[in-house]
Amino acid sequence: MHPSLDQFKELWAADFEFVAHPGERQVPVCLSARELRSGRQILLWHDQFGPEPPFDVSPDSLFIAYYASAELGCFRTLGWAQPKRILDLCVEFKNATNGVPVSNGKGLIGALIFHGLDSIDAAEKTKMRDLVLRGGPWTAEEKKAILEYCQTDTEAVARLLPRMIGRIDLPRAMLRGRYMSAVSAMEYNGVPIDTEILGRLVSNWEDIQEKLIVEVDAEYGVYDGRSFRRERFEDWLCFNNMGWPRLDSGRLALDDDTFEEMANIYPQVVNLRKLRQALSELRLNDLQVGKDGYNRTMLSAFAARTGRNQPSNTKYIFGPGSWLRSLIKPKEGRAIAYIDWCQQEFGIAAALSGDPNMKEAYASGDPYLTFAKQAKAVPADATKDSHSEKRELFKRCVLGVQYGMEGESLARRIQQPEFVARDLLRMHREVYKVFWRWSDNTVDKTVLDRRQQTVFGWTNHVRPDFNPRSLRNFFMQANGAEMLRLACCLGVENRIAVCAPVHDALMIMAPVERIDEDVARMHGYMKRASEIVLAGFALGTEAMIVKYPDRYVDKRGQEFWNKIMNLL
Repeated sequence: MHPSLDQFKELWAADFEFVAHPGERQVPVCLSARELRSGRQILLWHDQFGPEPPFDVSPDSLFIAYYASAELGCFRTLGWAQPKRILDLCVEFKNATNGVPVSNGKGLIGALIFHGLDSIDAAEKTKMRDLVLRGGPWTAEEKKAILEYCQTDTEAVARLLPRMIGRIDLPRAMLRGRYMSAVSAMEYNGVPIDTEILGRLVSNWEDIQEKLIVEVDAEYGVYDGRSFRRERFEDWLCFNNMGWPRLDSGRLALDDDTFEEMANIYPQVVNLRKLRQALSELRLNDLQVGKDGYNRTMLSAFAARTGRNQPSNTKYIFGPGSWLRSLIKPKEGRAIAYIDWCQQEFGIAAALSGDPNMKEAYASGDPYLTFAKQAKAVPADATKDSHSEKRELFKRCVLGVQYGMEGESLARRIQQPEFVARDLLRMHREVYKVFWRWSDNTVDKTVLDRRQQTVFGWTNHVRPDFNPRSLRNFFMQANGAEMLRLACCLGVENRIAVCAPVHDALMIMAPVERIDEDVARMHGYMKRASEIVLAGFALGTEAMIVKYPDRYVDKRGQEFWNKIMNLL
């Protein structure tokens, strides 16, 4: 074995087979584990599980798995203590190939093929997985086959380790493994859902959609029955003197990403976008809610190029339109809190670049107004109330820079002539010279190195056809992901019920009488996480607490939720 593994007395490769119905917690079926030095083998059927793990999970042992949150979720179902040191070969394979085309995917079979190792046939794997998911009872022959199948995954992990370990930065890899334990806790906890309202929505959804068209489309006149008419929409845009992106063919771009961008520019488009989502994208039956009323789904950790989670947009409550989040409602006697970092990407940019003006702007509590003051565009005593329009312009400039916007796209966003947008961008470059020098240098270095890395080693391998704007934004997005992962770890490990990660925020739940205490502690952990990632620079946080019988409300979707409730 590699010298980096010498610190551990035991190396345990393990795999569970389990049943997991939509929205429900895993139900372990069997376990296969092997200690890689001694060759000691453990095979257990579910009726043989005891109150503790059958192998050492102390810091002296390394727990090794392929996508470990699945195994660690089974640990939680069984009430077993979590392993203290975790190496997830799936995450490390993703890190090693992030941005690189992988012909056979990044699952276990793909990793084996990539490393020149034999694997079980994909069709056979699917057949056996279907047998497990079918649920019991199983015949004696089926049990034997399931155990053997489980053992093949453990053996695959054991064969992968020697091929991969030489290229793994073990301390940072174990930090990623530590996060997979936190993921298992969040997937186990789930998000509380108002199942009564959800049930009524599902039962009446077709009628509600029909009424939504009548109510919402009255403002636009772009629907014919349930069909969106491109030509009517084009007429509406012309009548309202609104520009709109077009495809190479000259036709209007009507994808949801374009609608999202344009809704930020033209607030009049917001409800039309939500209507289109409600009609074409939203399938309420896909939202995975367990019998206990909690939304649970795979969080797909490290799936995005930046290392962020990428759960299903249809199965996860934070995936569809913001209005649907009002289904989140704590159970009786409970409370939830949504806690997010304030202007996280701006703060990360300030800290990583070391720009003193940007740090000053962040520390002010209102970086947008401070930017305007630093640019001498408003007087030093300007306030949010006295110069709200100017502040909004500078806010949109800051956010546009974070998205890599240039003059033309920023002009659309602020609904101003292009020279106004270019002047805003010029002021940003002049006020934050240190940031821009750092940003330009990181892009140059990335092009030379053909890779980017976060402070904890999450790697983006850059292809020749790279997008310079995405290279600039990677460090803010990916280090923000590092920060969120560390905060989740600190919260979970200190017995806070973290139930959802949401980009630059997380949701926790607690008994009503303890929610204030847990929120205060979580503020501390999130501050500490920012200090660790940003070498001492602390980011602020803010929280929204919701206690039973109230429900969570995202302001961006409140108006549309009210429309739906009135129709219901």
